[in-house]
Amino acid sequence: MADAPLMEIEDLGLSYATEQGTLRAVDGVDLALHRGEALAVLGESGCGKSSLAKTLLRTLPRNAYPPTGQLRLQGREVLGLPEERFRREVRWVRIALVMQAAMNALNPVVRVGEQVAEPLRIHRRASRRQARQRAAEAFEEVGIPTDFLRRYPHELSGGMRQRAVLAMALVTEPDLVLLDEPTSALDVLTQASIMNVLKRIKHERGVSFVFITHDVATASELADRVALMYAGQVVEAASARAFFDEPAHPYSRLLMAAVPRLHQERPPSPIPGRPPSLLDPPAGCRFAERCPWAFERCGEPPPMAPCGERHHARCWLHPGLGGER
Repeated sequence: MADAPLMEIEDLGLSYATEQGTLRAVDGVDLALHRGEALAVLGESGCGKSSLAKTLLRTLPRNAYPPTGQLRLQGREVLGLPEERFRREVRWVRIALVMQAAMNALNPVVRVGEQVAEPLRIHRRASRRQARQRAAEAFEEVGIPTDFLRRYPHELSGGMRQRAVLAMALVTEPDLVLLDEPTSALDVLTQASIMNVLKRIKHERGVSFVFITHDVATASELADRVALMYAGQVVEAASARAFFDEPAHPYSRLLMAAVPRLHQERPPSPIPGRPPSLLDPPAGCRFAERCPWAFERCGEPPPMAPCGERHHARCWLHPGLGGER
């Protein structure tokens, strides 16, 4: 694995204009990802996970303000590129997306093979014949028989549609693939099958993944690293082993305690309370109102503090920010 990160995110921010005011969905996110790594972005619904993916691909709704911060690919800043250059040089060329609802991502009146081949025609300027051949190879790579190329989306099962959307993301051979809840609408057996495909592709092709999910168990299957988001911020970033074995942030600990496990003596414990509004987030630690270890200093916003090699947590209780209470 190369020493230089494939992707670096620095102070990334995204806000939406709403009738109630400005909603800060992504607030000062810093992350790094190396080639061949899979980063799981975990968090509750509404924490900013999908907005982070939209910002990285710059597929923003009309009520979104221009994103702030930096996105560097192999050292080159690309977030500030003009839209046409970003579309031509980055979107679906270096960064691709597997959307959450495969049926919504596919055009119901166009054959699946044509839709998978389309990115090659647009971004790689491949001939129709070359695009069809590469689409067939992508189908084989994700485990779909090539005779499915001529089928329409409604003729495929949910798992096959999800594989087709994955093939569409991989067909241009991007460096980074964003996976936005790719298995959330699938049954357990199909989820396991899709995860096996992703692990094989990661191993064989060295593709990097950003895997956005609220499912801790699924994240543990693929992730090399984990970033936990809460109320628009990353509150912990660590290797998967460190995060699942020794979580450092109070939210991480409570989240892991809420996950059901086989052969555990205690039942899962729910996290009390609810996340703050991103229209008016707290001035200090955003998890303080739900944290059983909160104390006076939590009224100040804590920075990300190092907990070990490439392991950081946003909490005043951490020794790097002054020690235990």
